[in-house]
Amino acid sequence: MPRILGILGGMGPAATVAFLDRLVTLTPAEHDEDHIRVLMDMNPQVPNRHRNPPGAAEALGRMATSLRDMGAQVLAMPCNTAHAHASAIRAAGIPFIDMIERTAAAAVQTGAQRIGILATPGGQDLYVAELERQGRAAVVLNTGDRRAFLDTVFAVKRGDVDAGQRMEMRRLAAALVSQGAQVVIAGCTEVPLLLASEDVTVPLVDSAEVLAMACIAACVSTSSHDKCPADSVI
Repeated sequence: MPRILGILGGMGPAATVAFLDRLVTLTPAEHDEDHIRVLMDMNPQVPNRHRNPPGAAEALGRMATSLRDMGAQVLAMPCNTAHAHASAIRAAGIPFIDMIERTAAAAVQTGAQRIGILATPGGQDLYVAELERQGRAAVVLNTGDRRAFLDTVFAVKRGDVDAGQRMEMRRLAAALVSQGAQVVIAGCTEVPLLLASEDVTVPLVDSAEVLAMACIAACVSTSSHDKCPADSVI
C-alpha cells in the first residue's frame, strides 16, 4: 500500500490545488486505489512567512504534528518560502521532503553552472544557499524586478492570471537568462500558474513538479519487496 502523504498547504491556496492536480496526474495509476492517500491541512491563515517568522514556524509545527497524529507517514509542503521553517516541521518526527534541496539538485542535474531563481526574497535566500552548497552559482533578479516578481505572485493570490501577468513572468525569466542563467528555477509555486517551459529559452525546473515526483517516489512502492524511499527522506 502507498504510504500516507501529509500536505501542509494553503500558502497559497491556488498553488496548493495546482500541486495536488500535478500529484494525481503524475502518479502511475490504473485504479483509484493505486493513488496516494493524502491528508491535507489547507491553512491560508499561516502567519506571513516574511513578517512573522516565529508565528509561521509555530503554526507549521502544529500542522505537521496534527497531520502525523491523523496518520501521515511522509510530509510535504508546496511552498518554497515556508521551508525556512523546515526544522519546526521535522520536529514532528516523520520524514519531510525538502523541496528546496530536491529542486536545486534537479537544476544541477541539467549540467548548468549558472542557475536563475524566480522566488520570493525568502525563497531566493534558501535557493542561493542550497545552490552554493551544491557548487553552483545563483543568478537573481535586480531590486526592481524582485518587486515586480512579488507583484505577479500577489496577483495570482488574488486570482489574476491574465495575459498581462503571464507576459510579466516571461519577462522576468528572460531577465535572468540575459544575466547568464543557463537554467531557471520556478522557485515559487505560483510561478507555474503563469509560466510554462515553452515560455523560457533555457530549461525551466518547476519546484512543484519536482516535489510531486519526490512525493510519488517516497509514497508509492514499485513492488511489495521494495524499501520505501521515504525511509531516507530528509
